Parts: sequence; C-alpha cells; structure tokens
Amino acid sequence: MWNKNAFTQLMKLDWPIVQGAFGSGLSSVQLASTVSNAGGLGSYGAHYMTPEQILNLVTELKAATSRSFAVNLWVSDHDAEAETITPLQFEQYRDRLKPMFERFHIPLPQMPEKFGERFDSQIEAVLKAKPPVLSFVFGIPSAEILKECKQRGILTMGTAITVEEAMALDEANVDVIVASGFEAGGHRVSFLKAPEDSLIGTFSLIPMVVDRVKRPVVAAGGIADGRGIVAAFALGASAAQIGSAFLACDESSASAPHKKALRSQKLMPTALTRAFTGRLARGIENQFMKEFGGNQNGPFPVQAWLTAQFKAAAIKAEDTEHFALWAGQSFAQIKYTKAAELMSQLVTETELLLKKQ
Repeated sequence: MWNKNAFTQLMKLDWPIVQGAFGSGLSSVQLASTVSNAGGLGSYGAHYMTPEQILNLVTELKAATSRSFAVNLWVSDHDAEAETITPLQFEQYRDRLKPMFERFHIPLPQMPEKFGERFDSQIEAVLKAKPPVLSFVFGIPSAEILKECKQRGILTMGTAITVEEAMALDEANVDVIVASGFEAGGHRVSFLKAPEDSLIGTFSLIPMVVDRVKRPVVAAGGIADGRGIVAAFALGASAAQIGSAFLACDESSASAPHKKALRSQKLMPTALTRAFTGRLARGIENQFMKEFGGNQNGPFPVQAWLTAQFKAAAIKAEDTEHFALWAGQSFAQIKYTKAAELMSQLVTETELLLKKQ
C-alpha cells in the first residue's frame, strides 16, 4: 500500500510520483498529461509565460487529462539588480557575451522593454484558470494568494532546499512541501539564503524536513528509478519527484541534442553555474559554463534573456557546448524514452523492491 497515503489522497493520484516542472519551454502538455493519465502528477513550468498563455495552457491541460496536474510559477521573478538595470549595465552584460553572438552570426541585441514576465500578473491568470495544483519555487506567495487558492480549490505545493525554507512553507500552510536536494537538475530555488549557502544533499535534507513539518513531503533530487523512490520513502517522504528522466522522454519539449545527451548513459559531470540565467542551476558541464561561469554575469532574468538570443542557433547547430543541458546528478541512469513506459517501470521497480524488504 505504498501508493496510499496522505499525499496521494490529497492529490487524487494512483501513484506518489511527481514529474518535475521544467521552465524555459522544456515542459509540454503531452508530457504532463501523459504522467497524469498514468496516475502520477504531471507538471508544467509556466514561469516564462504571459497571463493569456497560462489561461490557454490550463485549458489545454484540462482537455488532455481529467486527472490532477500542476502549473508551476516562480514567486521571485527578478533579481534586485534587474529591477533597476540601466542601458549601460545592459550593454556591459551583453558585450561580455559578444563572442557567442559572433559565433552564431547574430547581431548584438538592444535592451528590450522587459526581460521576463511578472508573478503578480501570472498568479491572477492561475487563480482565474483554477488548475488542480499550483506549485511554486523561489519563495512563498502572500497569505492572501494562498487563501484565495484554498477558496478556489487549488492545492498548493512549494519547494524548499533547506530545512528552514521547509519550515517557512509549513508555517504558511501550503498543502505539500517539495524538499529538493542539491543533486537535482535545473535551478537551486532558494529564497531564504543564497543558493551557494543552501547546498544540502537529498539523503540529509529529507529526514530533517520530515521531522520538522506537518505537511506531506515530496523528495526531489537524484531520483531516477525505483531505487530512488524506495529510498525516498525510507527517509520519510510521501512521494518522489523525478525530473531528468522525464525530461529525456520523447514527450518533453527538450531539444533533440539535449535529449541525446541525457540518454547517453555516459558518466559526464554536472556542475552548478550562473552562466546561463544569472541564477544558480545544475546542468551537464560544457564549454559555456567554463568560459562564462564567473561573477560578471547579468542578474536574472537579464542573463537568461541574453543567452536565449543565441540558444536556438546553438540548438540548430547541435552545439551542445554552448546552450544549457539541464540535468541532475543521476541522469546517467536514464533508460526510457516514453513517459508512459517510464511511469510503468517506476511503479514496477518500486513494488518489486518493496516486496524484497
């Protein structure tokens, strides 16, 4: 009965398996709905989307599945410096990346009117669209927003990368807490301290969080198969969140070169870097990280906007040394390319391992 607990009952799931939400256009309706239709919690990273796009997204997801799914937003959408960036500062950050624009024969871009979307307008769209679950990172929405979610029947799921952040989420009365170890791919979504000062491994983080909060805890970071799920339950978690293994599936919107790297099963190192977005994130180590991993990068979302200007060209050229290959530390364990098959195997592996105990 490993699949029958407070989390699965609350979320109305068959299996305590959560698909990690991918930003930057890597999520897809097909992937999220496939996971949800298989009994897990499919997720869609929407932090880069306009309010209108979010409304359309939730409509598409509701048409694709009658099961629970999550829409994910970033509470902190701009670093402090990005709020007041001057044209001169923009040019300094842009000019540092001049070799990349020259490499891909792209004219130097001019400063845009805005670098990214704002949480305040996005959350209005979410409240209007009423997805089954709102998941969020990089902070905690206001008490008024969380209250409004409850009134509208939207479950809330916040992410912590330290025990203190988990306790803050618990105090805020969110419904579920995701505790993410530093093995996880993508951004380190800290909100109380700098991410560099918040690097705790999954095996240490999960039991400390479970012992100090009242909400169901979802374990994340370094989980790619049934063994990871069983380990998460042994540590006290009520569910496991899996990112890279789902990102490698055909149904995700990751590029072909990115999926090829994730599926390679090569023991390639991952690294934490601010080079691609201005915020600390884990991906497969490449040349761009080494060349632009210093402290001269722009703040988020300025740096993310700048690197996005040559991302498509790098992908088209299959130049995996110069765009982000987000991946967790366990990506070399990835075996499956179909989301439904991955879900089935995760359940089968978990049940076989639990029977041996």
